[in-house]
Amino acid sequence: MQAFAPAGFVGSKACSACHSAEFNAWKTSDHAKAMMVVTPATVSGDFDDVSVEHLGSKARFYRDGDRFIVETDDRDGKPQSFTVSHTFGVYPLQQYLVTFPDGRLQALPFAWDTRPKAEGGQRWFHLYQNQPMPASDPLHWTRGQQNWNFMCAECHSTALKKGYDAPTDSFHTTFSEISVGCESCHGAGAAHVSWASSGADTAVANHGFASVATVRPPADWTPDPKTGSPAHGVTRPVGDVVETCARCHARRGTLSENWQPGRALADTHMESLLASGLFEDDGQMKDEVFNDQSFKQSLMFARGVTCNDCHDPHSDRLKAEGSAVCSQCHMPEKFATREHSGHAPGPTAPDCISCHMPARTYMVVDRRHDHSFRIPRPDLSAAFGTPNACNDCHADKTAQWAADAVARWHGPERMGHQTWTEALHRGRAGEPAARALLIDLVSQPAVPGVARATALSELQHFPSAATAITTTAALTDPDPLVRATALRNLAGAPLDARWRLGSPLLADPSLSVRIEAATLLADQPLANLAPDDRKRTEAAFADYEATQRLNADRPEGRANLATFLMRRGQPDAAEKELLAGLKLEPAAAPLSVNLADLYRAEGREADAERVLRQAIALSPEVAAPHFALGLGLVRQKRYPEALAELERATRLQPDDAHYAYVYAVALQSTGQPEAAKAEIGMALARLPYDAELLGFALNNALEARDAALAAPLARTLSAVTPDDPDVARLARQLQQP
Repeated sequence: MQAFAPAGFVGSKACSACHSAEFNAWKTSDHAKAMMVVTPATVSGDFDDVSVEHLGSKARFYRDGDRFIVETDDRDGKPQSFTVSHTFGVYPLQQYLVTFPDGRLQALPFAWDTRPKAEGGQRWFHLYQNQPMPASDPLHWTRGQQNWNFMCAECHSTALKKGYDAPTDSFHTTFSEISVGCESCHGAGAAHVSWASSGADTAVANHGFASVATVRPPADWTPDPKTGSPAHGVTRPVGDVVETCARCHARRGTLSENWQPGRALADTHMESLLASGLFEDDGQMKDEVFNDQSFKQSLMFARGVTCNDCHDPHSDRLKAEGSAVCSQCHMPEKFATREHSGHAPGPTAPDCISCHMPARTYMVVDRRHDHSFRIPRPDLSAAFGTPNACNDCHADKTAQWAADAVARWHGPERMGHQTWTEALHRGRAGEPAARALLIDLVSQPAVPGVARATALSELQHFPSAATAITTTAALTDPDPLVRATALRNLAGAPLDARWRLGSPLLADPSLSVRIEAATLLADQPLANLAPDDRKRTEAAFADYEATQRLNADRPEGRANLATFLMRRGQPDAAEKELLAGLKLEPAAAPLSVNLADLYRAEGREADAERVLRQAIALSPEVAAPHFALGLGLVRQKRYPEALAELERATRLQPDDAHYAYVYAVALQSTGQPEAAKAEIGMALARLPYDAELLGFALNNALEARDAALAAPLARTLSAVTPDDPDVARLARQLQQP
């Protein structure tokens, strides 16, 4: 890892002569301190021979002259001393990195709380408070999940090139500047410096920069006295400053290192959806998702507000303290009132931020505010279990109590800008009524793209003719996140339909969409394609391979490439990728399952069993290898062993309906119909709308001539499969007296 200025990069200091105010503001920012070489001046933590312990993990921090050293467990779990090479971050915590001979930098699990002592700071703490962290754990500090080169580097240094060398499993990571400098956001500055020093001709495009963030039209944020808020927004251009910030302030994956300002994030990165586990059903942040997807849900974003309207882009600080930043556009005399908040104004009253930007704490001490700027909705909390700002303060009260209070103040109706909670909640529960709600949500252009894409993703679990029509229409949506999601939803279609619908997007302007099209059509033979079709297909395939090879240091990158190669008819190359991925992370169960499936397809059942048993030994609590092994044992007619593995998979992952269904089929096939019936009953209690489970139970009820049991099952199955005329007919017949 070293500083190495790519062509055109000059460093932040070169900007200071002409932009001294901005440069001096930047020097005080967290961006400027995002990563630093360890020196007595840059280290905040106490290295005065301090020992800490957490659930079996131990560390001793001490000095040896100018060297800062930690003694802790190595990759084999044995105590070893490591020289700390870099600091990472500055407030409210500072992490520390260790450089290894193969070029990888790893983040230690103990961090220093840089907050004042009065706030609980000035102490060492472990980042995983409730988890033991043995050396075998994928989250152990020496393993891939704590690797700086992949997990952190792109957003903490400037002009970073990861430089992973797959044959040697090593890194030669380079950057132009160790921290987040001017050129992280503005792009390479050499041509701009040359422009400035040679007369600053205003006719030169972008003042010498190769590209710049798209300029927003002039905005008038003057509040309307009647409403207290600005009357009009502005049209947001593609590639504006929000996309510059989103590159690092979004939950996303990296597809290309060729980012430039002025490009949409989808051209180089794949943003996550508002997925369950990452976000609440209403879109509030749940996991560590940063700010971009939250902000893109907001009315502020829809009206054209950018990050720079509230944050100084150089110092990172708010343009005003607390609610004063909101009063730039919203009149306090309208909103800092009892009529608006239900609370008497005063120093202890809730403010704009506490009500409209509720916070969660990440990394133990880092309190972050949700940027979706939503109206508090305790009524949704009462109905669907989502959090709300009212009960953040009134934790001793119920959500219904808060909902009743809000209804008294403002009446019963308050939709707000975010209107998708019910659709996503019911969709994730599998309720048949969700289909219409999700279709309606996807079809509304005014709904934020990230929410429409999320609804479309949930819609794939509700196959129907109406679903297919909605998915097809989404392929031409203006938002690349929606187009990419639509392509993913077509994965189960026949090849001819996939080609007809998906092939136009092989040449989509967004890389994130092109690689989804390539994934969708990986099994398309090239030989009989027209020359133009073949050319764009090969180009998209090359894009896909490049994105996965960029991430070849990750097991998932190897797994993705292996799956692609298998579908391209290259099993030997696929096997090589899977074996390489398992060498990176032996406990990566999905790779073991894929490798076993490859061996199964080649008739190598013994090799498949060996791989799966190794995976189970390393990750006994992961369901997928047990399930795959159970299927393999069924093929070998080793039924008692198979039943044990299928049952284990079902118990480990009770929310997987297919596991329960297959286990029940296996029980019934081995002469245990009552056990099968009981298994289906338990599964339906958890997952009452799964078509496989309903079909199994319905067949059993019909065979038993139990119309009273069959009728509600048929009714529910008909709602789940609305295009099946046979099920609909049966449901009607069973309803007749």
